[in-house]
Amino acid sequence: MYRVDLNSDLGESFGRYTIGSDDKIIPLITSANVACGYHASDPVVMDKTLAMAREAGIRVGAHPGYPDLMGFGRRNLNVSPEEAKAYTLYQLGALNAFCRAHQLKMQHVKPHGAFYNMAAKDYGLSKAICQAVKEFDDRLIVLALSGGELARAAKDMGLRTALEVFADRAYEEDGSLVNRRKEGAMVTDEKVAIARVVRMIKEKKVTAITGKDIPIQADSVCVHGDGAKALAFVEKIRRTLTEEGIEICSLDEIV
Repeated sequence: MYRVDLNSDLGESFGRYTIGSDDKIIPLITSANVACGYHASDPVVMDKTLAMAREAGIRVGAHPGYPDLMGFGRRNLNVSPEEAKAYTLYQLGALNAFCRAHQLKMQHVKPHGAFYNMAAKDYGLSKAICQAVKEFDDRLIVLALSGGELARAAKDMGLRTALEVFADRAYEEDGSLVNRRKEGAMVTDEKVAIARVVRMIKEKKVTAITGKDIPIQADSVCVHGDGAKALAFVEKIRRTLTEEGIEICSLDEIV
């Protein structure tokens, strides 16, 4: 049986600025990665996002990032392992306050942006993130890039680990995501993107930007809900997965 989770990065609005279409994407996914105030979001947005998640019956997780509101957490920061651990722990605590208020149990942790990409290649940084997760709640699932160092660190520390793939991103031969600044980093053809997702789930392979097939594990697919076209794309992914005999369920049911 093939099973997969659909996750999306949510709660990234800030003050009077609205980012994404959270209210429309939430009914289409099974797991929400909720920003914790460092790269995006604020207390009011966090509260509203968890309220919507609870009403929709989907699972929630923390989406900690670098303290970089101006750069939306996409700029590489040079931080020590001690700082990375503290940043993660702080953000887990912030989101957990709203989880408790809404009587929700936090399911997972997925770092954001540069924090995620740097951890995928840096075992020391990954270990610091995982130490924070383990000390906070060792039952949490670490959602990490398939084949990356964060996944390795989480498994080494005995944490539940889910491996993530991306529907709309190209891959390098080493399994890392192609830098957004490079040509071809984004997969813009919907049919190609969906076919890639199905292959990643069923064959555990994806074609890298070089044309070489590389191994990959898809426990969860990251989808985005920015704009009407993106929402229609997520609906098509759901429909295709169902037609292909792939069950869509939360991470808790997979790992």
